[in-house]
Amino acid sequence: MTDTGRKGAGQQLQEKVTPDSQKSAVDKLSENVSGTVDKGLGAVQPESEKSTTQKLSDSTRSNADSAQNQGKTWTQSAQETASGVAQKASDTLNQAADYIKGTAGNTGAGSTK
Repeated sequence: MTDTGRKGAGQQLQEKVTPDSQKSAVDKLSENVSGTVDKGLGAVQPESEKSTTQKLSDSTRSNADSAQNQGKTWTQSAQETASGVAQKASDTLNQAADYIKGTAGNTGAGSTK
């Protein structure tokens, strides 16, 4: 699930894999405008307010954009994107585990929660 007003990973992927030759001028313009808006929204929205899927989507897009801007090969881009997504997922899971550990000790007879 994506955050309100944001592009989902599926929509971003679809736009990336569809060749420009198969897109109308309106489709290309729409993708450019909505992509720019989505990047802007992603930049100003605090990480703490993003859903897990939106964090992964933003991370993937950021890594892909960086690779494209630097002229890297597709293989390098895919490796970096996968690495970035895996790191972001690992960080999110670690945060969840820390949260659970922190709340697990606060249950029982003497708990204030």
